[in-house]
Amino acid sequence: MRAFAYQRAADASAAVQALGATGAGVAPTDAAVQVLAGGTTLIDLMKLDVMRPGTVIDINPLAREWSQIVAADGHLRLGALARMADVAADPEVQRSYPLVADSLKLAASAQLRNMATLGGNVLQRTRCSYFRDVSYANCNKRNPGSGCAAIEGFNRAHAVLGTSEQCIATYPGDFAQALIALDANVDVVGPSGRRSLPFAQLHRPPGATPQLETTLAPNELISGFAIAGRWPRSIFLKVRDRQSYEFALASAAVALDVQDGVVRKARVALGGLATVPWRAREAEAVLDGARFDDALAERAADAAFAGAIPRKDNAFKIALGKHVVARALHQAAAMEI
Repeated sequence: MRAFAYQRAADASAAVQALGATGAGVAPTDAAVQVLAGGTTLIDLMKLDVMRPGTVIDINPLAREWSQIVAADGHLRLGALARMADVAADPEVQRSYPLVADSLKLAASAQLRNMATLGGNVLQRTRCSYFRDVSYANCNKRNPGSGCAAIEGFNRAHAVLGTSEQCIATYPGDFAQALIALDANVDVVGPSGRRSLPFAQLHRPPGATPQLETTLAPNELISGFAIAGRWPRSIFLKVRDRQSYEFALASAAVALDVQDGVVRKARVALGGLATVPWRAREAEAVLDGARFDDALAERAADAAFAGAIPRKDNAFKIALGKHVVARALHQAAAMEI
């Protein structure tokens, strides 16, 4: 790990001011000043020499304001510095938003969930081995314009949705799938004050600029998340190579409003399969207004992967993903609420 300066921000304005030391036009992930909360991703990448900040700003003093877990009046508000374990264990989150609780419970290890924050979790970077190993020069996320080693390399864990010829790295998180499925908003603090945007607009697909991973400016911070409405009939299903401490090969975040056997509203998101948190709107279009049965679940699963592009080692993910979507739909439809 390279030497760095450590600072502790007393409040949000101090943190934003410190982040403003980064020059314009720099990708937030390449900025000379980085934020430390749980540190479970940043410290890893600093040890690997993938990220090389000159200054690290500790924002944990902001937890007094930014660690709330409030489920009231049919809405859920979560602070960006709430710990994953605390949110997953909250009784009202478990009752009204089981998708959120499950996506957090199935992530990482218990020790990491006790440390990791929600804001840091949604901003975690890919686990692509070519990105994390600096001995590979050709990684467009780490070294723009150098190429993507994964396209011709070993790409079993890589994405089949949202890819480009510049990057096929998979977005690794689970919680983000719950947020995008439930139409969450994300609250952001920056030099111009506070703003809110749909969570679906936070992450950028790789396109021609994989190094630009989000729409945040280098001097902006996520302060919290908001979900409107209760979703008691919701589920997060995750398939992985082993049952403990592993990232998804395929996952599905599903929320349904079912009345008299008819799907009034459906929300479907996919994880482990795409370059960004992925909303499967094609699947939702098949489900909305239809009577739920086995055939409908299969049609929705097929629709979710209509635009998938497999590579030589990861074609199995399409069939696996379809099974995961269909199973999650069945489990959500059968939930007792």
